[in-house]
Amino acid sequence: MKVIFLGTPDFAVPSLDAIVKAGHQVVGVVTQPDRARNRGVVSFCPVKQRAVELGLKVFQYEKIRLEGADELASLSADVMVTCAYGQILDERLLDLTPFGVFNVHASLLPKYRGSSPIQWAVINGEKVTGITIMKTALGVDTGDILLQKQVEILPEETAGELFDRLAVEGGKAIVEALALAESGNARFTPQNEADATWFPMFTKDSGKLDFSKSAEQLVNFIRGTNPWPSAFCKLDGKIFKVWKARKLGDNEPSNRRYYMQGEMATFFGKLCIACGNCEFLVLQEVQLEGGKRMTAEEFMRGHADLNGVQLSQ
Repeated sequence: MKVIFLGTPDFAVPSLDAIVKAGHQVVGVVTQPDRARNRGVVSFCPVKQRAVELGLKVFQYEKIRLEGADELASLSADVMVTCAYGQILDERLLDLTPFGVFNVHASLLPKYRGSSPIQWAVINGEKVTGITIMKTALGVDTGDILLQKQVEILPEETAGELFDRLAVEGGKAIVEALALAESGNARFTPQNEADATWFPMFTKDSGKLDFSKSAEQLVNFIRGTNPWPSAFCKLDGKIFKVWKARKLGDNEPSNRRYYMQGEMATFFGKLCIACGNCEFLVLQEVQLEGGKRMTAEEFMRGHADLNGVQLSQ
């Protein structure tokens, strides 16, 4: 099939690679425009970088709905595939090719519509998630479903680790979807709106730790915000990142005096934080602003008298 591929971040690269490897003709790759990043240096996004390596033609539009329709129509593609592209398509673009637009979405729709489904699934303690291939409609993630692939979320897996696994599964799923379409065997199922959930986009401030939550909720939050935006609070006015933590077990030795939520406690060589439900979070990997990421044990060796220190947002 002749495919126009729309994607921007590294999550979309395995899908582009899989489509090319399956023998489809990618007649164009559309990405977000190049942006100035570190120190004003303009660099290619991951999908553009990979497209250039593959010798594919790249298109970039500030607003694809205003600039892209005529140029992309001239490519005479059979189908468009989107994967974390970053812009909303209008009706003209959705109808540009005979097979329409197939989207690779990192959740089991209709659950976790929106831009950050991987992080939210981990934060909410889900045991499974997956990939959905849907036919894009005008609503956000509301299109009819072609196929889904379920993926187990591992007990200590971070959002970043799950991101990498789902990216590979997305490539496998879109190739299967294109084969179904090409053979005439594609069957679409409408989403059940009653089961739909939607979660907002993450910002840099989305990683603020709320110590009124239970230890389990905080552990999942730390996993779900790793590596970005990362879970953090403030220690003596400095940003204190928590990269890994666990719940203090009921049978683990501790000094069970009353601690305020967000107050540090040192129990038998463990660095803990009091949280909701009268529970404690055991810190395992941390990073203080201006310093390197390290184990909690290493951090304790360099910072005396942490017991009773109150953390803040």
